[in-house]
Amino acid sequence: MRGRAKPPAAPLPQRAGVDPVRVRLPPDPAGAWPTVRDHLLDRFTGAIGAGAVDTMLAEGRFVGADGDAVRADEPYAAGRHLWFHRDFAPEEPVPFPVGVVYRDEHLVIADKPHFLATTPRGRHVTETVVARLRRELDLPELQPAHRLDRLTAGLVLCVVRAGDRGAYQTLFRDRLVRKEYEAVAPYDPALMFPRTVRSRIVKERGVIAAREEPGDPNSESRVELLEHRGAFGRYRLLPATGRTHQLRVHMNALGLPLVNDPVYPVVEPEPEHEDYGHPLQLLARVLEFTDPVTGEPHRFESGLRLSAWPDR
Repeated sequence: MRGRAKPPAAPLPQRAGVDPVRVRLPPDPAGAWPTVRDHLLDRFTGAIGAGAVDTMLAEGRFVGADGDAVRADEPYAAGRHLWFHRDFAPEEPVPFPVGVVYRDEHLVIADKPHFLATTPRGRHVTETVVARLRRELDLPELQPAHRLDRLTAGLVLCVVRAGDRGAYQTLFRDRLVRKEYEAVAPYDPALMFPRTVRSRIVKERGVIAAREEPGDPNSESRVELLEHRGAFGRYRLLPATGRTHQLRVHMNALGLPLVNDPVYPVVEPEPEHEDYGHPLQLLARVLEFTDPVTGEPHRFESGLRLSAWPDR
């Protein structure tokens, strides 16, 4: 069976480290869209506004594969590709740098600070690891091979060339990457460590918190207590699977919610401005794997530290 044809290369350059938006015009068997404008109005009126769509067309901001501006009255053609740059909403700058632990012709191992999203999405677009490193390192094809939650700090494996991404994503899919996290959470002398937590975790789109429910486990984490001081402990967390919020859910299920977690056990109202002095106490400390391109064994360790355990 023949695969789907690869879309044309974007005719627009990146802006602020962010790719242009690509739109593929879908089939129109009922003939609802006589012109390109008719379709764009249906597609983007809710997100952009009809007036904004017309303004963008008038300014030549929608372009075809040849880079030429699309006219509002052009006949609709199913399967055609268009591109445009979105207008970026103002973003609160995250006041921490993105570290680079390692870099070669294939990889960049980034050391992501707390509060910085990994990839452009939603209201976090230019203030992301991808957008920043593309600008700072002049690597326009840079992409992450996996994702780290915005509130979690630590190591993110990024590929330099888009063509290599699949090979490194496969490592994570096949669980061939050893990931080690560090966390600060309450200490309970009644709990014995190390221990393995297995459960079924469900995360619904549009719902902030994941939840555990009865059924076959789809997540597994090993929890080790490294040391404790008074009411708090420092833990090593070793996830065998990669469900959304898995470590936070499992620690909360043990009655040990992570320090400064705004979601578990209770979802707190989203603040107007980030409280950078109280980050979630979770750090992706170690990535260990065999490079699928070069065959070289790698072990990388974050240079960041958790603020609730300052002399670690």
